[in-house]
Amino acid sequence: MTPEPHAAGCPSAGFLLGHAASDHWEEAAARCLQQIGTVPDDYNLGFLYVADDYAGMLPAILDRFRRATGIQDWVGTLGMGVCATATEYHQTGAISALLCNLPPDSYRLLPPLTDPRLPELAAYTDWLRQHPHHLAVVHGDPRSPVIPQLIQGLARGLPNGYLVGGLTSSRWDEVQIADRVFQGGLSGVVFSDRVRVVTGITQGCCPIAGRHVITDCDRNIIRRIDDRPALDVFFEDIGEILARDLNRIAGYIFAALPLPHSDRGDYLVRNLVGLDTRNRLLAIGDMVEPGQAIQFCRRDGRSAWEDLERMLDDVRTRIQGRPQGALYFSCLGRGPHLFGNGSEELRAIQRHLGDIPLAGFYANGEICHDQLYGYTGVLAVFHD
Repeated sequence: MTPEPHAAGCPSAGFLLGHAASDHWEEAAARCLQQIGTVPDDYNLGFLYVADDYAGMLPAILDRFRRATGIQDWVGTLGMGVCATATEYHQTGAISALLCNLPPDSYRLLPPLTDPRLPELAAYTDWLRQHPHHLAVVHGDPRSPVIPQLIQGLARGLPNGYLVGGLTSSRWDEVQIADRVFQGGLSGVVFSDRVRVVTGITQGCCPIAGRHVITDCDRNIIRRIDDRPALDVFFEDIGEILARDLNRIAGYIFAALPLPHSDRGDYLVRNLVGLDTRNRLLAIGDMVEPGQAIQFCRRDGRSAWEDLERMLDDVRTRIQGRPQGALYFSCLGRGPHLFGNGSEELRAIQRHLGDIPLAGFYANGEICHDQLYGYTGVLAVFHD
C-alpha cells in the first residue's frame, strides 16, 4: 500500500461536529448548528453528509450551513446511513457536519470529474508540484460507468496520491457537494502533506481457503480455475454442506480478487451473480482476466469484528500525535447488519481513538488508495 500522507512540523488543525436526526431537515440543521456553536473565522472547510430522506432539500441545507457558519468550501454527499461520533443514523432523516480549521493553502476542492483523462487537474499543476504527497477525500456517482477509471486516474494524477471516500447511496437523487450540489462523476477535496492524516481499511469478509488462478474466463464469467472447472474449485472451498444447499451462500459467500501489489493482503470483494451447475461455470460482479488471482471468502459478524479491531489498533499505533477529527466511510451492508444495533461500529472507533469529532456515511461502494471496494470500512484520522 502507498504510505499515508505525512509531514512533520505542520500546525494543528481544529474540528467541530454537529449531528442530529429529525423528520424535518430544518430542525436537524438547527440542532447541528446549535451543537457546533460559534464558528471561529479561521475555519475554512466543511464536510456535510445528509440522509437521503432529505435528498430534494440538499441545496437548501448547504445554503443554510454556509450562511450560518461563514464557511464557503463544502464537500459531501447523500447516504442511506449517516455517521457521527459513536452514532449511526439509519432509516431516518439526519445530518452530520464536520467543520475544519486547516493550514492556509493546504487543500483544493475538486470540481466534478467526468473524463478519465482528468483535464481539470491542469489547473492545480503548480500547487500540486509544491508538495510531495497528497490525500484526496472523494465522493462518486454509483451510476457512472467510468468511476473506476476516474478513481485510478486521480490517484495517478496526484503526486504520491492516496484516495479515501465512497459512492453516494440514495433511494432518490444521487448528488454530491463540492462547492455546489450536482450529479455525476467524482468530486471532493485534495489535501497536501501539510495536513496530517492516517488511513485504514477494514474488510467485512475473511478468506475461507487459499488463492487460486483464473485460467479461462470471458468478461465476468469464469470457466476454469487452476485449469479445473470453476464450480468444482468453488464447491471444494466452501465445503460439502454449503455446496448441497446453494440458497445458503447468498449474502454469505463472495469472490475475493487479491490486489497484486498490496503488501497487506488486500483484496476486492465481489458478489457471486450466477452459478451454472451443468457447465460448471461461475459468474461474479466484476470483469476478470486469465492469470488473475481469485479466492473465496465469507461475510459474518465475527470476521468483521476481528478485522475492525485489527484496523483500529493499526491506525492508532501509526498516529504520531493526538487524533483531532475523523471521516468514516462504511458499506451499506455493514452497520447493524454485521455489528448489531446500538451504533456498535462507530462506538468501536470511539473506544480506540477517543471522543473525537467524526463524520461520514454508509456508501454504495468504498474508495481506498486507487480501488473501489465493497463491504469495507475506510477510516481517515486527522492528527496533530
